[in-house]
Amino acid sequence: MSEDVLDRSPGTAAGLVGVGHAGPWEALFADLADHLTQRRVEGVELALLGARDELTADDPAANEPAAAGPADPGTGRAVPVHLYGHHAVVGPDGPPAGAGQASPCPRCLARRWQAVRSGQLRDALELGSGTRAAGRPPFAVPFLTDAIAALLAARAEHGPRCADGLPIVHLLDLETLRVSGFPLLGDAECPRCEHRVEDTAEGARIELASRPKRAPDDFRLRPVEEYRLSLPAFVNPVAGMLGPSVVPDLVSASTSSTVGCFTMRSGDYLRECFWGGHTAGYRASTEVGLLEGLERFAGMRARGKRTRVVAALDELGERALDPRVCGLYTEEFHRVTGVRPFSPSTPIPWVWGWSLRDRRPQLVPEILAYYHAPGGLTNRFVQESSNGCASGGSLEEAIYHGLMEAVERDAFLLAWYGRLALPEIDGRTSSRPQTRAMVDRLEMYGYRARFFDTRITFPIPVVTAVAERIDGGPGRLCFGAGASLDPEAALWAGLCEIATDAVNLRSRTAREERRLRAMAADFDQVRVLHDHPLVYGLPEMAHHADFLLKRQDARGAGPTAALAEGSIAPSDDLREDLLRCVDAVASAGFDVVVVDQTMPEQRASGLHTASVLVPGLLPIDFGWQRQRALTMPRLRTAPREAGLCAHDLRPEQLNPAPHPFP
Repeated sequence: MSEDVLDRSPGTAAGLVGVGHAGPWEALFADLADHLTQRRVEGVELALLGARDELTADDPAANEPAAAGPADPGTGRAVPVHLYGHHAVVGPDGPPAGAGQASPCPRCLARRWQAVRSGQLRDALELGSGTRAAGRPPFAVPFLTDAIAALLAARAEHGPRCADGLPIVHLLDLETLRVSGFPLLGDAECPRCEHRVEDTAEGARIELASRPKRAPDDFRLRPVEEYRLSLPAFVNPVAGMLGPSVVPDLVSASTSSTVGCFTMRSGDYLRECFWGGHTAGYRASTEVGLLEGLERFAGMRARGKRTRVVAALDELGERALDPRVCGLYTEEFHRVTGVRPFSPSTPIPWVWGWSLRDRRPQLVPEILAYYHAPGGLTNRFVQESSNGCASGGSLEEAIYHGLMEAVERDAFLLAWYGRLALPEIDGRTSSRPQTRAMVDRLEMYGYRARFFDTRITFPIPVVTAVAERIDGGPGRLCFGAGASLDPEAALWAGLCEIATDAVNLRSRTAREERRLRAMAADFDQVRVLHDHPLVYGLPEMAHHADFLLKRQDARGAGPTAALAEGSIAPSDDLREDLLRCVDAVASAGFDVVVVDQTMPEQRASGLHTASVLVPGLLPIDFGWQRQRALTMPRLRTAPREAGLCAHDLRPEQLNPAPHPFP
């Protein structure tokens, strides 16, 4: 239903129940059914979209279309025609639900369709009492029935599936008669299809397999283009899993960035989740962005598993990971916000993970493994981010990159809050021409790219990258980081972050100057992810980074190759690389716990996603009042243990400013 036909009133009693055969729509359905019967069109089901909340209803028979004729003899299943405003969505048809991921049912369509709608409609359906028709739809006319009949005939003649084997749904605009086709992915959480599996201790077992690499310095088993991800299947305005569209960021002057967005509800809040890529070409950025979008979609909640364990830590004992080791908020935070603090005697949801160090299953608090787990603030005593979540062409690849991210962010926070003087690296000594070219490109835009060796505890190359505005004006500092057994890859990862963000930082600083100055005066105003890097666009915030940028070293910046000295050398097998990294982390006293987040939608493309937790490492948080790192012992002890200072850091030695991690 379009805005002129639908009254989206959260406080209005529902006027449509089930598929919405009531009031004005009942008459339209009857008229369309009569017209189709007169034209001897058989095997059609009529249903209504936007009449009920499809994302929370768990009735497998919900939104069953009303048959307007016998089933199509060619498929054994009637073809659904879903109506909404001036749109008719035809499909999916084909084999019955349950025949596989490539055979989504009408309920899958209804769920995907709702998830990609506007916030106004979603609020009405998901927070209010439903929607109601505001008038009689004007579409029960013969020529529109002819259009539907012609579309059904064309689908029967040419087949309802695309080249990737996915079913096609067609969007018919009842005002213009324009027809568009879109692939439809099945929904793993659909209560009718139910592709999820039970989350069990045995199912969490991970046996690392040999993964020969294409080259020692290449940690991706195959290039991204070989996954052949279908952009129209994941991104389309009818039922796009990752949102309605992906657009090029034409403002970026350094990389060919692309951006997409999907939304997910958390209580009363409909959260926007952005994804994208920043490479040298828009096609490559889109492909990389799809991987990131799928990774975030998988990491938000357990979509491929049915989680069952709800218990108190006191009941579980050594079978469970104690979240206190991963850091908690201060008592003051809980007192001011009203967020319930963790208690070992309070039952919370858990998921099964696998300890790579101890080779045993371990229960992990769901909110530490999935950063948008259902339950809202009831179970969320901390707000995790995507820290340690990564995807790859195998579980080993996903775990490796997730571990690199956990190590990278821990090192960045240790350096920032500990105000550690780090050895500088000369980016122009890189062996990669694209790295040297990007350093020059940033200088052309007025930024000096600087890099720092951030290895603190582990023999794994970690680089902190800083784009420093040469004239000291607005858009002053931009930060990034990277970690990899290949030093060149670690440096390139940090460079890509600052190259994408720095060239736009001046204008963003000017546009939000008033709000940013309020943050600089009161750090409690730093509340969300984007606040952290943006506030360092102000020139007056630069002195907080003097410990890093104004360090005097008579030796000057060292070569990129110095990052390899004392670090783990890459091998020819990714499994061997991963085991060496796990051993290095374990020898320092830490475990590596993996939760397999892979969704059925990813598995069908040969992709895997993992959440890698290293309890005790500093976790990244956004919002000044949410900094768990400031309360954790490691922040004070790690610099001494690494030989970077003579004693544990005292409170007055810590950086008093929020971290600038993007």
